[in-house]
Amino acid sequence: MKRATLFIDRPIATSLLMAACFVAGLFALRQLPVSALPTVESPIIEVSTELVGASPEVIASSITNPLERRFGEIPGLASLRSVSSFGASHLTLEFALGRNIDSAAQDVQAAISASAGQLPKSLPNAPVYAKVNPADAPILMLAITSGTVPPWRLGELAEGFVTQKISQVEGVGLVSIGGGQKRALRIAVDARALAARGLTLDDVAARIRRSNVNAPKGSIEGAHQAFTLAADDQLLTVEAYRDLVLAVTGDTVIRLGDVAEI
Repeated sequence: MKRATLFIDRPIATSLLMAACFVAGLFALRQLPVSALPTVESPIIEVSTELVGASPEVIASSITNPLERRFGEIPGLASLRSVSSFGASHLTLEFALGRNIDSAAQDVQAAISASAGQLPKSLPNAPVYAKVNPADAPILMLAITSGTVPPWRLGELAEGFVTQKISQVEGVGLVSIGGGQKRALRIAVDARALAARGLTLDDVAARIRRSNVNAPKGSIEGAHQAFTLAADDQLLTVEAYRDLVLAVTGDTVIRLGDVAEI
């Protein structure tokens, strides 16, 4: 009560104090920093496609351009940016602020499915998309290590199990993996040895594709029984690739191990 009485007994001083606070507030308001680029949660979706070994020109003509034509038909698309690099295509789709990101993602998936017939047949995986907010920063970073499990196995566990479980948590927008190792078999072809035997790099690639196919073999049906033929033609070891026959000229058998380091 004593504090209130102090202001009640001095109305003129109280009015002057309030006026001073008001003027100071106006002056401070003009000094407040205003961001030229405020943080806005724009509905943005990124689409990535990989085709190992393809040049940027091939990526642009065979992957980026067909996808751009399909994505351009999506309603509410504000801008479309694309980057075609060596072995990969990245497209960024930015939608209008009023567009729902979930419905936009469904339209993007439909456009990817519609463009499947125009994409290369040798594409190992279909294009993948992810919802992205450029204003967001990672809020959690996890490192996975092991003294017994090899690095490539850790990568498979992280990609096939850990990321799926984290993505299912409510409120999680994007989970990405960085680093790690992946199992791979590399074939370094000796161009001189290949030319000396009258073969080309396309011949080697075609022979590897034909000899490394996991496809159904059909079935045998009889009067009372039916059998399904199951055979895996995939090459899973380095030795199997070395013994792969590329061509036979007379009595000479040319194997992949003769012209390449595996």
